[in-house]
Amino acid sequence: MKRDALPFYRVMAYVTGVWLILLVIGMILRYGFGDPTMSSIVAPVHGWLYVIYLIATLLLTRQRGFTAGFAILTALAGTIPFASFVAERQVTRKAQRSARVQ
Repeated sequence: MKRDALPFYRVMAYVTGVWLILLVIGMILRYGFGDPTMSSIVAPVHGWLYVIYLIATLLLTRQRGFTAGFAILTALAGTIPFASFVAERQVTRKAQRSARVQ
């Protein structure tokens, strides 16, 4: 029995989105106020979380048969603040519709 990739994707979309917002705050602190402490901690964590988000996106795309273009747009959503939250809703709706059809 195969596991559904949707829950893993959803968790990673939210986690990646939150850490990206933290990274933006860290960059504001670094370049606006000269304090690199937060960004030096948050940047590598977000980087690794984004890699896991990409894996989750690829697993879901493969499992549900989504197009490559859709996968690329979904992957890019992890690089724009708040976009991963919007993408998660759209991807979840599309994944739930595709599960009903199959």
